Amino acid sequence: MLGNKRGKQLNKYVSDYVLFDLETTGISCNYDEIIEISAVKVRNGKIIDEFSELVNPGRSIPYAASMVNNISDEMVDGAPTIDAVMPQFLAFVGDDILVGHNINSFDMKFVYRDCEKYFGQIPSNDYIDTLKIAKMVFPEWKHRRLGDLAEHYGISTAGAHRALTDCKMNQKVFELLGKELKDTETLGENPDMKLCVCCGQPMKKRNGKFGEFWGCSGFPQCRYTENI
Repeated sequence: MLGNKRGKQLNKYVSDYVLFDLETTGISCNYDEIIEISAVKVRNGKIIDEFSELVNPGRSIPYAASMVNNISDEMVDGAPTIDAVMPQFLAFVGDDILVGHNINSFDMKFVYRDCEKYFGQIPSNDYIDTLKIAKMVFPEWKHRRLGDLAEHYGISTAGAHRALTDCKMNQKVFELLGKELKDTETLGENPDMKLCVCCGQPMKKRNGKFGEFWGCSGFPQCRYTENI
């Protein structure tokens, strides 16, 4: 699993994967630490195993973070540190594709950082960000938080913001997104529709100074264009 090259971000559904989630002392991978790692192993769309460990960050957990994830200093006081927990997590993952919500911008950064720090290598697993998949399936939505998606699909959000609960919630969301993604992918078979090669969202025909062109519907976040 560990190597010198990061895996690729995949924008598709797969039926076998490990879905994971982190809880941290804050949102900065430069200054904050992991305080919980959880994961579920999935085969043929069904959970067959789970992993969950609290992590002692070696520092006090800020009040604001505890208010979100309900993890206190007392809870992690006797927990192992990340250099002991990460190998367990990596062994659980193996060579599976990783899945998670907003992991491209958040969780993967913490995992890469700590693996590089303690082991001198990084996970080479390919990964799927369910936030990106949600953007492909629901390009018109303003927000695509995990809670938003769960509520849309009628999935309970009780216990949200604890890592294992979020894993199980997101696993259900990913399976349902996967079914809808099949319909979205058929856009590529329609000569009047295209998907952006950068972010996966639908392209739209637009008129510019030099005539008609394809523009990503994710503008202004994504500015990819193609000539017609």
